[in-house]
Amino acid sequence: MNAKRFTCLCLLLTICISVSAQKRQNVYFMKDSGKQVSTRDSADFIRIVSEPDSGLNLYNIKEYFPQGNIKLIGRTSKIEPPVLEGQCITYFPSGKRKTDLRYSGGKVFGDAFEYFPNGKLYAAKKYPAKVTGYVNDDYLIDACNDSTGKALVTDGNGHYVGYNDGDFKRVFEEGDVKAGLKDGEWKGSEENKYDTIRFVEHYANGKIISGAAIDKNKKEYRYTKRNVEPEFRGGESALYRYLGYAIRYPNEAKENGIQGRVILKFIVEKDGSVANIEILKSPDSQLTQEAIRVLKNSPKWTPGMMYGRNVRVLYTLPVNFALN
Repeated sequence: MNAKRFTCLCLLLTICISVSAQKRQNVYFMKDSGKQVSTRDSADFIRIVSEPDSGLNLYNIKEYFPQGNIKLIGRTSKIEPPVLEGQCITYFPSGKRKTDLRYSGGKVFGDAFEYFPNGKLYAAKKYPAKVTGYVNDDYLIDACNDSTGKALVTDGNGHYVGYNDGDFKRVFEEGDVKAGLKDGEWKGSEENKYDTIRFVEHYANGKIISGAAIDKNKKEYRYTKRNVEPEFRGGESALYRYLGYAIRYPNEAKENGIQGRVILKFIVEKDGSVANIEILKSPDSQLTQEAIRVLKNSPKWTPGMMYGRNVRVLYTLPVNFALN
């Protein structure tokens, strides 16, 4: 182990020990999937949530890469899971700024800035304050540059180049922008180990008019919305009615006054069935088993869709167990 890495690890260990000694701060060892693990060695990053600053009601949140350098700094309205509020800055492992975003209720809104790994500004966007669904992809593109700093979009007009997942290794989509909105023909491709989708979409005033996608088997799909989230039939209100009706509070947990939130992660399959249930957090094994039982017995969901075809979608669901 080189001296620099040793110093970073010692610094991080010192931080964690110091924070753990203070009951008003919490340290979590996290995987990129959102699952909490018990040891630092098995974590992808370390999260520290501390008490609010004087006069504020938002907790401070910081995340660190395993090497000890900062990954995220911001504020949250909840300790676990975090619900980001206000300005939040993320960083590349090199220490250079990756994003500078604003949040409301855990979703991005307002001015947003994204950066290349070399530190140059990649894009400036503006998100609406009101967001529906789980993904906020309804934004204005104010500016876009290449990695040398050359302007591609200025004052909302030009040719936008979008990259895949912020790694800047592969172009995901590109097309013209007019007054900050997608306009005319956009082309792109999405690749994973199972398939490759190539698509062409047509926009007017930022709204998709039509889309056509072709998979690796040359099968074509038509659509008028690129991404459709999976949904419990009847929507969120119907989901929580179902949970309230189906959950049977475990007797032993009730007698011992055990309550809290079970956070589940699962796959909504292409046919709407639920599979691969995992527990991200739970206060008690009995509550865990009851939450799993109820979710396994849920009726089929409306499956998610991408590029006009049903897809498997990862979904996270909090289930609250509370005693009156």
